[in-house]
Amino acid sequence: MTEEGLAPAPDRAFECEACGARSEYAPGTYALRCPYCRHEQGIVPAPRQVTEHPIQELAVLPLRAAVPPGMKVFRCPGCQAVTESDALSDKCQFCATPLVSDAVSSERVVPEAVLPFAVTRDQAREALGAWTKSRWFAPSSLKKVTEAETFRGSYLPHWTYDAETTSDYTGERGEHYYETRTYTETVDGQTVTRTEQVQKTAWYPASGTVSRFFDDVLVPGTTRTPEEQLEKLTPWPLPEAVPYQEEYLAGFRTVRYDLEPEAGLESAKQRMAPVIRTDCARDIGGDEQRVHTVSTQYSDVTYKLLLLPVWFMSYLHGGKPWPVMVNARTGEVIGERPYSALKIAVASLVAVLLVAAVVAAVMVGKSHHG
Repeated sequence: MTEEGLAPAPDRAFECEACGARSEYAPGTYALRCPYCRHEQGIVPAPRQVTEHPIQELAVLPLRAAVPPGMKVFRCPGCQAVTESDALSDKCQFCATPLVSDAVSSERVVPEAVLPFAVTRDQAREALGAWTKSRWFAPSSLKKVTEAETFRGSYLPHWTYDAETTSDYTGERGEHYYETRTYTETVDGQTVTRTEQVQKTAWYPASGTVSRFFDDVLVPGTTRTPEEQLEKLTPWPLPEAVPYQEEYLAGFRTVRYDLEPEAGLESAKQRMAPVIRTDCARDIGGDEQRVHTVSTQYSDVTYKLLLLPVWFMSYLHGGKPWPVMVNARTGEVIGERPYSALKIAVASLVAVLLVAAVVAAVMVGKSHHG
């Protein structure tokens, strides 16, 4: 599990109205807060709605290099120091002044929306403590871990896609019927003839068409954090996203996308496929279904670039750092943890003893019945 960044930029300053220091976005609010005098100033809402863009627009956008541009040099508006970074937003390495890039001038696709941080640092720290205390088969000492060794908030780029789909399918519909089977068995030394109903399935060819509208199919726009880890942070409250404004990035690192939207669309189609296949099976009906082929047409496809908030943390245990990620909107925690070999061995032994006890009870019952 890694947390990497991408490209920041101009010397945008977020001056505190009270003391002139640089303010940062305050999680859980719609305001910038000065880290020195704690003065808050509201973020004026963007005079626009979050917009889904037709996929055809990508054809007129110049392709970006496969690998994002390297380090850029920025002059801090606070201390005037020069900072190198490869992120859309970051902090000055000397005075921690927020640095936010002008996405319009540096990105092929500009973020359309952002889901602002809602979980504060303190709440993320509490979530970490609750998570370590609830781990099964973890060493008892893990429950004492409540503090993060490293702590960083980042926005991660994601693509969302909407699409109308029409799918033609072929398959088979299975319908159950029953046949009577006659058999004999020995009961108390006597041969007894019995019958039973045996389920069979008759298969018939099937074909048809199903339609479905997909809304906000989510695909990570960065390959620098494993997709399977990001998947564990779902679900995200996407309807709570607001139009992109630089103010929400102030004080946080923002990762640039390295997966182009065209490639993201192919991933989105792969996520749609099992849903469509389930629709086909439901349309076939009967008692069982076999889906052989599915051919899907996509129309009214739209996309947008969305920034999602994550706390990247690590804690020390046994002299080793263990990485953790926290969904900074819902508080969901996922990460790596140590296991106690002793607890696992004891649990395995108890399971074996329980199985042995059940088997013994069954055997005793059979001997008494006999």
